[in-house]
Amino acid sequence: MDWITMGIGLPLTLTVIVAIFLQVKKDQGAPVYVINLLFSDLIQFCARITGLFRPRIASGIIDFGLMASVGFMVCISLERYLVIAKPLWYRFRRNIKTYVVVCVVVWTLPLSVLLTVYLTREYDTAKIFYQTIVPSLALLPFPLFIFFLVGTIKALSAALSVPAEEKRRIVAIQVVVLLIYSLLFLPIISKLLSKEFKLIHYLLFLAGIYLSPLADPTLYLLTRKSFLDTFLASLCSCKASDNQEMSSKDTESTTAPHTETV
Repeated sequence: MDWITMGIGLPLTLTVIVAIFLQVKKDQGAPVYVINLLFSDLIQFCARITGLFRPRIASGIIDFGLMASVGFMVCISLERYLVIAKPLWYRFRRNIKTYVVVCVVVWTLPLSVLLTVYLTREYDTAKIFYQTIVPSLALLPFPLFIFFLVGTIKALSAALSVPAEEKRRIVAIQVVVLLIYSLLFLPIISKLLSKEFKLIHYLLFLAGIYLSPLADPTLYLLTRKSFLDTFLASLCSCKASDNQEMSSKDTESTTAPHTETV
């Protein structure tokens, strides 16, 4: 699983990062939090390579990358919410200084937590801190994701100036963030909180650790209007073709009795 996920995820993440920097060179807006999220994925991939030689050190680096990923997912969801719910406030607060401060805080918090765990000399205290306090802190973003999604949907219903395509794109980002956290990070948290060994929890725990870096590049694809518009256009064309086929069948079924009577 290490080699498969690294063989797919590492080139994919590097490709997306290069695409983002090319987007910046074309004077387009840079998704700062998405870039940091992808760098947290790179840290996890590098930690797996380190794990082949130093498993204990690699475990701490992977934990650091996972916690940073959750933090930047919260930033992405919050940013999408503020764009719609508080557009004027967000426009004046959106600057390089704010981005730098938020990113430094997100990178520093998991590092300080993990250093507290690994520098604790008493084994029982460190174990309680790692298996109780750290997962409990990781659960805090879950209600935030739900609040941001519901708040975004309510704000979009009242935002008449926002195009329908932009509304679908913003909601899609919020839904994907919530799904990634619920399907991949919640099993990891539940495994850390559970004191009993269960095979299902352990398999979901491994799936979350291995697949979470692979799911993050989808957030970049959703920030690109061209990708989402093409995807939605394909869905609409498929739906239109299905409706046309059903309508043609209905017309044939309605005209068939008349032809028989004639």
